[in-house]
Amino acid sequence: MTSATEAPPRDELVRRASELVPLLRQHAGWQEENRRLHDETVEALADAGLFRMRVPRRYGGYESDTRTLHEVMVELGRGDGSVAWTASVWAIPGWMVGMFPDEVQDEVYATPDVRICGTLSPSASGTPKPGGGMLLNGSWSFISGALHSHWQEVIAMAPAPDGVNQWPVMALVPLSDLEIVDDWYTAGLQGSGSITTVARDVFVPQERIVPMPAVLQGQSASALNRDLPMYRNPLLGVANASSAGTVIGLARAAREFFLERLDRKITYTDYATQREAPVTHLQLAEATMKIDEAEFHAQRITDLVDTKGVSGEPWTLEERARTRADIGAVCQLGRAAVDLLGMASGGSSILRQAPMQRVVRDMYAVNLHALMVPSTNLELYGRVLCGLEPNSPYI
Repeated sequence: MTSATEAPPRDELVRRASELVPLLRQHAGWQEENRRLHDETVEALADAGLFRMRVPRRYGGYESDTRTLHEVMVELGRGDGSVAWTASVWAIPGWMVGMFPDEVQDEVYATPDVRICGTLSPSASGTPKPGGGMLLNGSWSFISGALHSHWQEVIAMAPAPDGVNQWPVMALVPLSDLEIVDDWYTAGLQGSGSITTVARDVFVPQERIVPMPAVLQGQSASALNRDLPMYRNPLLGVANASSAGTVIGLARAAREFFLERLDRKITYTDYATQREAPVTHLQLAEATMKIDEAEFHAQRITDLVDTKGVSGEPWTLEERARTRADIGAVCQLGRAAVDLLGMASGGSSILRQAPMQRVVRDMYAVNLHALMVPSTNLELYGRVLCGLEPNSPYI
């Protein structure tokens, strides 16, 4: 454990992220072709201190609030959606490390700029061992950033305390204990390297296992984290606040790329430049308004998370459901903006060297994430507003 760190202010971290945009765009093609982040990208994120934002100060972290994290991810998303997506994924399991006992955190955070990947899917089984701990067997797909991670947060089904039923538990496993399956061949977010990992009789000691229901409620097993604002929130609120930046960054990138090409001719028309056409004015204004609306929903999530974290006030069920609806709205609006700008960019925008086509595909991929699908999230919110019980534990 190190001495407490003085955290850089929000505008400084956002500035550092913004300065990385040219590098991220430079490597975007390579990252897509090789289906993973470039080593120089990961090193640049580390050098900028961005892996420390959701780490307790006693370990040299910044304990940044989610508004800061969001604004940083927006800048990374402007550079490359795969980078922002992977960085936001690292931030969420990185926060989840704080749900484990302090001695486990001592072990994990002993690695400088440690990166933890993970998932919420309980696609493995845990068999208890005499004396404590369990053997893990199973696999987890869509593990963004695994190729550059040190640990993975995994979910498995294991015997519940009643000895009869099964319940989900969360465990921390060194990546070196898992097998890597190179199966990330996709249409979007290709650079995220979201491969599959496999456990075959992997032993996990008891201290690195916590019940998933407690994690979902934001109940930490850490004595030192319980009063930190960063940890006084439910998991899904934190995850939603951490995920919106990628979407808005992609939408802003699409707008930038569109504006860079306004002086091109509109083929088969009398317009010498696209800038002169009234339809362009309508398309650009509508897309910009949708991006602004998406930012409203993103800020509503981060403001709620950060305010509740400081006050320690409990979350209502409606507030929990609303953050799911908000992230769904961010995705819906972000995709609509990118669709507008992409379709208005002309046939040459589908060439591989044109960045717009990558933004369109990355936005499509984000909208398919199970916790971000707009229709699923709106349905969940509507159920709660109608006085019904939620039909998902992920709330």
